[in-house]
Amino acid sequence: MVSSPSDAEVIGRSLDQPEAFGLIYDRHAATVLRFLGRRVGAEVAEGLIGELFRIAFERRKTFDTSRVSALPWLYGIGSNLLLKHRRGEARRLRANARMAATDEAADRRASAGALDARLLFPRVADAIEALPDGEREALLLFAWEDLSYQSVAETLELPIGTVRSRLNRARTQLRELLEPGGEKRKRSR
Repeated sequence: MVSSPSDAEVIGRSLDQPEAFGLIYDRHAATVLRFLGRRVGAEVAEGLIGELFRIAFERRKTFDTSRVSALPWLYGIGSNLLLKHRRGEARRLRANARMAATDEAADRRASAGALDARLLFPRVADAIEALPDGEREALLLFAWEDLSYQSVAETLELPIGTVRSRLNRARTQLRELLEPGGEKRKRSR
């Protein structure tokens, strides 16, 4: 049985055979597209995915071949692209919060827990938006993409201790912002 080459081997081969890089796209495009789509919506994500792989292709010489998987590297490129779209992300979170609030009447039949979650979503969206960029990126990679601390560290090119600190600060700040009276604290900061 022939094992398939690692991402590092494929990227190394693509330096002499550029078409080989297509395998990296084939392996990871759907995963990275979902990551982008959760953050900026499907339409923008579809535009960004091409840009992400163009950048990755151009930077393939800088890929750390000691890493077996290219996915954390691709998440890092994607995170940098997403930072450019931060304003759009904030608008999308606010729109989702408004939709959740207006759907309250339609959900009277829903369980109390689901209704509470829907009513809490606008505050959660605002709290996430209020986080500093570095903490928000670490939190969303960890929570939405289900990456390990190590993978988040590789994605953001940070020491794992920094990732742990950012996630801890993000959790603490979210707790503070979401407890009763948290809105007042947020505005006074």
